[in-house]
Amino acid sequence: METQVSNEKLLVDAALKQWQTGVDRASKLFGGASDEVLEREVAPGKNRLIYLFGHLLAVSDTMYATLRLGERLHPEYDAMFLKSSDRAVTPIASAEELKAAWVVVHERLQVELAKLSAAEWLERHASVSEEDFVKEPHRNRFAILLGRTNHLAYHLGQTVLAK
Repeated sequence: METQVSNEKLLVDAALKQWQTGVDRASKLFGGASDEVLEREVAPGKNRLIYLFGHLLAVSDTMYATLRLGERLHPEYDAMFLKSSDRAVTPIASAEELKAAWVVVHERLQVELAKLSAAEWLERHASVSEEDFVKEPHRNRFAILLGRTNHLAYHLGQTVLAK
């Protein structure tokens, strides 16, 4: 019996694949980096790689709440990596701690994202009210996935500047 896959499912699958490709690239880059390498700046006086790593982890962790997938795992990283610039908060989480948290956050996120149907991807995300969503249906879960994928790619691009 042949089954036909909907166009919506194909789009969601393609977007999830792009997200996972970015996560895998970041996992390889940051997971394999020494503490010394993670202390490198992308430019003199700019963010260190460890800060970008923590920032990307914290943003991924916010996806649980934003996409209405459940409770966040590491809200404690917000003060270090979302609400403050690099070096504004000391100490920050260690590279070892960030690497372990990265794996857990992204393994669980991959499972939760895969559970959503195409129709569920088009539902509102938690940062928009039901009233506003009626007027702006593009403010949906799928848009968050696309935005976070672009955000991840942007910061991965910055990492090549670290010398």
